[in-house]
Amino acid sequence: MAFRQRLDAAVLLRIQERVRRSLAAEQLDALLTDDPEDVAYLTGFFHHPCERPVVAYLPVEGETLLLVPRLETDHAEWQRVQAKVVDYPEFPGTVEPISHLARVAAPPGRLGISPSTSIERLALIESSFHGAQVTPSYAVTRARWVKEPEELTLHREAGRITDVMLRRGVDLVVDAVTQGSPLPTEAELAAFLGSVGSGIMDAEHEDVVVIGFRAGGLVYSGPNSARPHGLPSTHRLRPGETFMLSLGCAVGGRYIEGERTFILGEPSADQQRYYEAVRAAQAVGAGALRPGRTCAEANDACLQVIRDSGLGHYLQHRMGHGIGVGMHESPWLEDGDPTVLQEGFVVSNEPGIYIPGHAGYRISDSMQITAEGAQPLTAFPRSLDDIVVAA
Repeated sequence: MAFRQRLDAAVLLRIQERVRRSLAAEQLDALLTDDPEDVAYLTGFFHHPCERPVVAYLPVEGETLLLVPRLETDHAEWQRVQAKVVDYPEFPGTVEPISHLARVAAPPGRLGISPSTSIERLALIESSFHGAQVTPSYAVTRARWVKEPEELTLHREAGRITDVMLRRGVDLVVDAVTQGSPLPTEAELAAFLGSVGSGIMDAEHEDVVVIGFRAGGLVYSGPNSARPHGLPSTHRLRPGETFMLSLGCAVGGRYIEGERTFILGEPSADQQRYYEAVRAAQAVGAGALRPGRTCAEANDACLQVIRDSGLGHYLQHRMGHGIGVGMHESPWLEDGDPTVLQEGFVVSNEPGIYIPGHAGYRISDSMQITAEGAQPLTAFPRSLDDIVVAA
C-alpha cells in the first residue's frame, strides 16, 4: 500500500482548534497570516510564494478563510484545503487584495498577525480591517512546535528516506573507488542524491505534496566543507579528504535533516580527533534533549564537550534548531533561547567544527522529543568505522 503524504481534514481541523484556543487565551478575535509555512500548516495549502498575497484568516469563532489570487483557486480546491476560499482578480488590482478578505470576515476587535508580516503588508491589513487593534501573535509558531501524531508519521518517513539518501551517496563513492572511475564532484553527488529522494517518493507515495524543496541538500568536501553552508561546487572528491553529506527531504511538507561527515581513505590522527570530538558532543546533545530542559541548557551541554576538547575556537554555530513545516524554524537550540523543550518537538542535533583550509566536521540527526528523552528520526551509523570510506 502506498504511503499517503497529505494530512486528512480531521488533522488540519484539530490544528486549527489548537490555535483558536491559544488566540482566545491571548484575548484575540482572529489571526491573519501571510507566512507561506503558516498558511500550509493551518489550511493544507502549499504554494509558490510570489508578489500575489495568499492569506489564512482564522477567527476564534467562525469559518477559516483562505485568500488566494483567482489563478490559485483551482489549485487550492485540488489540495482540498480546510478553509473557505476567497479569491481576488489580480495583483495589484484596482481593489487592494486584502480588502476582499475583510469584506467577508467578521470584523475583529483585536486581530493577531504573524510576526513575519512586512511593514508594507501591515499597513494594508490595518487599512482593510479599519478599527481593529492589530498585534503580533505567536500562536501559530507555538502550535507548530508540538507535532500531531500524523505529522510525526510524516517526519519518520522523511527520516527513512534521508537515511537511504545517505547510504546511496556512500555507495556511489564506493562504487567509483572500486571500479577505478573518477570520483564524483560535489555538484554531481548533490544532483544524484536529490533524484534518489524524489524518486523514492514518486515510486512509493501517493498524494505527494510538491514544494520548492523535496529532497537533496548540500554536498561539500575538503576545504569547501569548512564553510558551514557552503554550496556544492565542481570540486571532485579526493582520497585523503573528508566529504560531508548534509541531506534532508520533506514528506507531506514536513522536513527532516540528516548529516554525516565521511573520511575518504585512512584517517589521519587530526581527522580522528576532530571527528570524535564532534561525535562525543552529539551524543551528549542527544542526552540533553529532554522535556523540561531549556534549549539554552541543551546547547550548552552539547557544545561544552567541544570546548573541553580544546577545539572550541572552531565552533561557528549552535547545537541545532526546530524542524517542521520549515527546515529551519524555532525553537533554537542556542544560548539565547529559553524555550522549554516539550514532548512532541522535533529538533536537529548537529554540532560541528570548521577548520579553515582543512575541512568541516558535522553530524546531524533529527530528534523527536518524547516523555523519556529524545528519539532519533534518522539512524545512519556514526562510528568512526562507519564513516571511513576506503580509497
